[in-house]
Amino acid sequence: MLRLISATLAAVMLTALPAAAQKLSLGEISNYLNTIQSAKSPFTQINADGSISTGTIFLKRPGKARFEYNPPEQALVLAWSGAVYIFDKKVSGQPETYPLNQTPLSIILARNVNLGQAGMVTGHSYDGTATTVTAQDPKRPEYGSIQLKFTGNPVELRQWVIDDGSGSKTTVVLGGLEQTSLSNSVFDVKRVGN
Repeated sequence: MLRLISATLAAVMLTALPAAAQKLSLGEISNYLNTIQSAKSPFTQINADGSISTGTIFLKRPGKARFEYNPPEQALVLAWSGAVYIFDKKVSGQPETYPLNQTPLSIILARNVNLGQAGMVTGHSYDGTATTVTAQDPKRPEYGSIQLKFTGNPVELRQWVIDDGSGSKTTVVLGGLEQTSLSNSVFDVKRVGN
């Protein structure tokens, strides 16, 4: 299921990438991520096995995310109160749960994103269209990394690829992150199924 989260995140980021003028600095990217307080976007997720899922992602910083998958998928992924919950509607019972700080998603959901932090960024490149930053938690590199793709003018997050630390990669391509007001109840695990 952690792979499902990773893939979901990656797919969100791979929308059509318009041309950008130049490589974005880590400071510009950190500032941009810190401006995202509450947003949503359609996403396409490319899973490690090559299968594709779609849905809508909702983000609220710090620490909250919701991945609603379109049918035929029957999954719901929530980041809430320091944990990631993966609900599979095909299987009744308790969700799979992981500490948020043990997933690369925690990097972009942090209260204050600072990509200039020592040891966090392991790659920073520009391909003529998009700036790509690969980051990991410098205190927990064994939990994998997240590769973020941004375009400029204005700065926009387009895609991410999560490597779960075991070599499994999930890509999320975003369909256009739209700032919107979201209630905390959107992310509340206790409200699932109600």
